[in-house]
Amino acid sequence: MRVKGGTSKRRRHKKILRDTKGYWGTRHQLFRRANEAWMKSQWYAYRDRRQRRRDLRRLWIMRINAASRQSGLPYSRFIHGLKEANVALDRKILADLAVRDRDAFAEVVQLAKDAIA
Repeated sequence: MRVKGGTSKRRRHKKILRDTKGYWGTRHQLFRRANEAWMKSQWYAYRDRRQRRRDLRRLWIMRINAASRQSGLPYSRFIHGLKEANVALDRKILADLAVRDRDAFAEVVQLAKDAIA
């Protein structure tokens, strides 16, 4: 006696078709095409969650570099100065200071300069 998919198959198909609502062409209408598109989208989401962290770190470094150069210290020497001064601020916080609070960032740069000298 063979086993038929029945309700579980329909449930699985409906779930995929619901998730692919709004996709272009048959990618939201036909189960096989929708399933391919859905699997690809899940793979992109997994990959890009990791890539987002890389992109944000690059953005923070660019912002810190721009702000520290305005204070007369390139990024690499600035980070070195912070390590010498035992300042434990990560790049996310430093970038936020550089954008939102220039005066506080200038003080941090001055700390780094003093530690290098």
